[in-house]
Amino acid sequence: MTSHAIRAFAVTLVLAGLAEAGGSHYGITPGRRTTFEARVSEWPVPTPQFARDPAPGPDGAIYIAVMQGNKVARFDPRAKTFKEWELPAGARPHGLLVDRRGHVWYTGNGNGTIGQLDPATGRVVSHKAPSGGDPHTLVINDAHDTIWFTVQSAGRVGRLDTKTGAITEFKTRGNPYGITLDREGHAWFCQLSGDRLGRIDAKTGAVTEVALEAGSRPRRMATAPDGSIWVTYNGNGKLVRFDPAARRVVKEYRLPAGPEGAPYAVTVDGAGVVWANEIRHDTVVRIDPKTDELRVVKLPSDRVGIRKMIVDAEGRLWYMGSHNGRLGVIE
Repeated sequence: MTSHAIRAFAVTLVLAGLAEAGGSHYGITPGRRTTFEARVSEWPVPTPQFARDPAPGPDGAIYIAVMQGNKVARFDPRAKTFKEWELPAGARPHGLLVDRRGHVWYTGNGNGTIGQLDPATGRVVSHKAPSGGDPHTLVINDAHDTIWFTVQSAGRVGRLDTKTGAITEFKTRGNPYGITLDREGHAWFCQLSGDRLGRIDAKTGAVTEVALEAGSRPRRMATAPDGSIWVTYNGNGKLVRFDPAARRVVKEYRLPAGPEGAPYAVTVDGAGVVWANEIRHDTVVRIDPKTDELRVVKLPSDRVGIRKMIVDAEGRLWYMGSHNGRLGVIE
């Protein structure tokens, strides 16, 4: 192993151990970058059939759910090559994440399952959600033993024990959509059609709600290193900072494109820098909450269709264009 590789490996280990620095709950602790050049690179995916929701793996690769193609794809950022795996018929994967063993967990939006793919063998194990429905977005806790997921049309939030495969569901309302975990491990989720945030107590299972402003349509959310939760308001063009302890919005940003931009995805890097996209304007907005500096990155493609963004261990922002079939990175 070269000295450069040793240093890179050591940095990865350090970042992986900083659970409090994680913001995504997607298996890999987001990194941070000392410089930002707003450089964008894109690659066409092999099966551009509504590919979506990228997630980093422990090997540095980026995994993608290919929803209408019924596949999981893997992109190697070094070799710039893709590999794909077929999933069980009708799975229609929506969201995915990769655990520390390199196993890919995905929501089977089409067949009411949470699937587990072992990329080394191609073997898939499916866990049926009790309510069936359309499992949507998922996150994993820092211990990697519990996955939480939303079930949009069934009005449920589920919890899967990764050791046993057992699933417990909690009844809610308002089309549960984006989801994250707070520092205590409680699950917070967006009620897209209810203009509310929901919370499930990880110990008791009690479900509570927080009302938001009318017409906000909260869509996606992410937890920052300081414990705050950032939420996109798809209905009125805002990005807000939510304090889960006080259970209230403490700051809001009106994004440049306003309500017409329809903010969608949001993620936070290891330094607390927040990223949100305006899906109707093909722009990504970068906000540093320490200075309130706001920068807009205009993407090189038109009609991109970003529905999920994620920060890898090196602090790079990855997105998947569901409409244009291109995987992108901003650094």
